[in-house]
Amino acid sequence: MRAYDYLSLLQGATVTVSLSLVGIFLGVPLGLSLALIRWAGVPVFSRAIAVYVSVLRATPLVTFTLLIFFALPNVGVPIDPVPAAIVALAMNTSAFNCEIWRAALADFPRTQLDAATAAGMTPGLAFRRIVFPQIWRVSLPGLVNEMTLLIKSSPAIAVTGIVDITRAAVRIGAQTYEPLPPFLVATALYFLVILGFVRAQRLIETHMERKFGFA
Repeated sequence: MRAYDYLSLLQGATVTVSLSLVGIFLGVPLGLSLALIRWAGVPVFSRAIAVYVSVLRATPLVTFTLLIFFALPNVGVPIDPVPAAIVALAMNTSAFNCEIWRAALADFPRTQLDAATAAGMTPGLAFRRIVFPQIWRVSLPGLVNEMTLLIKSSPAIAVTGIVDITRAAVRIGAQTYEPLPPFLVATALYFLVILGFVRAQRLIETHMERKFGFA
């Protein structure tokens, strides 16, 4: 492989990580918001969110990306490849994150929330000081796992023409007629990215154990 080929793969890795991170930063709080609405049992919205989550979890990311990229312009909403990829990634991961947050909320003892309300705390204050500090610790492993799955699914965004790690490896293999070297490098890059997420999770859990006595 030439130096230019390695540069192309690194550029693809930058695109993959950047778009995945934007999708994660949008999808995690969106998933929490959806889970809170379902947890609160808001009429109509709870059912609509349940349908949203079911549809997104059942739809392959590549199919959903194509739907956004080609369907929106047909209804008068033009969208470029990068925004289409971000929307697809964020919506996809928000559905899975919603279920992770909802599971943590389902296990949260509501008696603590009732006690906080009785003590005069507003719902917002009770959530920030009592509910959220507990559910995010429980949800962290599942959230990190979903983040790694999103990164591994990110080659789906290549259908919009974006050159990510996998697409760059395919191009190099087609040009050099030696597909193995670029795919080995691409595999190593994915490994390093995901290792970074897992390592960050371990550091956070270690910090929580030292600070609070549990992970």
